[in-house]
Amino acid sequence: MPTAIAVTSPDLVLPAPGRHGPLGRQGPPGLPGPTVMALRHPREQPLEEALAEVSAVLEQHGFLVVLHPAAAPAAVVRRLHTVRSVLESDRMALIPLPLPPLAVAVIARQLLQLSTADLGAGVLATAARLLTHYIHAGAVLGSVAKLDRVPVTLGAHARSWVPGAQFAVLAAPRPQLVRIGRDPVPPGPDFATGLVHASGRADAAWVTGELAAGWRVQAMEMAPLPAASAPWWATEKVCEFAAGITDPLVLSRLVASVQRARCSWCGLEIIGDRCLLCATPVPPGPAAPSPAPPRAVPQAMPQAVSQAVPQSMPQAVPPQGAPPPVAQPPPQQSAAQPPHRPAAGAAIPSPPEINR
Repeated sequence: MPTAIAVTSPDLVLPAPGRHGPLGRQGPPGLPGPTVMALRHPREQPLEEALAEVSAVLEQHGFLVVLHPAAAPAAVVRRLHTVRSVLESDRMALIPLPLPPLAVAVIARQLLQLSTADLGAGVLATAARLLTHYIHAGAVLGSVAKLDRVPVTLGAHARSWVPGAQFAVLAAPRPQLVRIGRDPVPPGPDFATGLVHASGRADAAWVTGELAAGWRVQAMEMAPLPAASAPWWATEKVCEFAAGITDPLVLSRLVASVQRARCSWCGLEIIGDRCLLCATPVPPGPAAPSPAPPRAVPQAMPQAVSQAVPQSMPQAVPPQGAPPPVAQPPPQQSAAQPPHRPAAGAAIPSPPEINR
C-alpha cells in the first residue's frame, strides 16, 4: 500500500485528480484511487478514537505523512504530537508548512500523486518541503490593514481605507504586494502549472482573468475556501489562489533530480537535511577519500641506501696525516623505486578540506 497522506481539516482535501478531471492524470476510470485523509479536530474526536484511527492507518499503509499549516491552532498541533508520542511511532511524519491553507491543500494533493510512484516514505515526506519552493500562493484582499504574515508598507496600510481598493498579495515563493488596477500582475511561475482558487467575500474575476492569463496556467479549478484562510489573511474579504505543478511525471522527475541521503537512525532514503519521520538530522556529506598513506620504509635498509642516508651519530676522526676519504657518488635508484620515500615515522598528511 502507498504511504498515507493526511491533513488536519476536511476543507484542506482537494478532489483527487482523475483522468478526465481538470488537473493531472490517474489510472483507468472506475478504479478507486488513493485519497488524502482528513484528521478531525480535537473538539470533535476523543484521544482514544484518534489513536485507534491513526494506528489502523499505520497498520494498513505502513507510514503516514501529516501536513498542516505552520499557523494551525495549538490544540491541533498538540493533538498530533500526543498521538505520535503515545503510539511511539517514527512512521508518522508531522510536517508544518509556512504556507496559506489552500497552498497546503495543493501540496497534499501533489504528495498524493507522488505516493503512487516508486518513492520511499522518507523521500515522500521530505518532498513536501521541496514542493514549497514550486508553489505560487497568494490572495486577493480588500484590506491589508491587519495583515501581519506578509510585509506591508505604510502606504499600503493607508490605501486599505480607500473604498473599493483591492490588493493582490503573494505569500510564496516570495512575499509581494500589488494594488489591483494600478500595478502590473506579479511575476508567476516559469513552468506549467494549474491554478486553484477559493473565493470568500472577494471577487475572483481578477484571479481567473488577468492573473491566469499572466501566469499562463494550463487549467483552473475552484475549491471551497478553507476555514483557516480568513484568519491567515486577517480578513474575510479574501479570494485565495495557489498555482502548482499538476503533471505527476514532472513531479516525479523533480523529486528524482534531488540528491538523496540515508537516515542514520531509521535507515530510510530521504532528501534534504533532516529525516521528517524520526527527526534525525543528516550528517554532513561524505568527505573525499583520504589519500593512501605512504609506504613505510623497511627496518633493514639496503647497504646502498644506508650509505646515502646521513647518520645522526658523529663519525670517527681519521688519524693525523691520513689521506682524506674519497666521497662516494650517491647510488642510482632503481626504476621500480618511487622518486620520494619519506623517512620512517613521518606523519601521514591530513585529507584536504571539503567545501560543504
